[in-house]
Amino acid sequence: MLRGFGPAEVKILLVDDSKFLRRACEHALARAGYQVITADDGAAALAIAQDQIPSLVVLDMMLPKLSGLEVLRALKQNVATKDIPVIVLTSLSERNSAKLLEEGATSFVEKSDSLLDKDGAVLIQAVARVVGKAATPKS
Repeated sequence: MLRGFGPAEVKILLVDDSKFLRRACEHALARAGYQVITADDGAAALAIAQDQIPSLVVLDMMLPKLSGLEVLRALKQNVATKDIPVIVLTSLSERNSAKLLEEGATSFVEKSDSLLDKDGAVLIQAVARVVGKAATPKS
């Protein structure tokens, strides 16, 4: 966890065009104590990320207006957002993970039936791992 910060101080931008999945993930993250803001398309995600500078972005790849990959690239090219960790939500196969990591993703979570099992444990664990890595002080 961020040193000196609990989940309540961690602001997560959750981006998914599926209203059901977005709400379910939002509730799971909120129950775990995180602040959650949401977007339902790529253009909105970029605007929110630049305006609110979240601690972490959870990003679907298949989005309207701008694809998840376009959002990821734009985030990593912008000085204000380039250091924000991005967890990619994808139903793409694991072999695409190397490409996503090359593009700047920190981690990825496969969109599957088990994503929301046990109150979203898979997503919560992925977020906790990434937030913990982001907390490492830079000297």
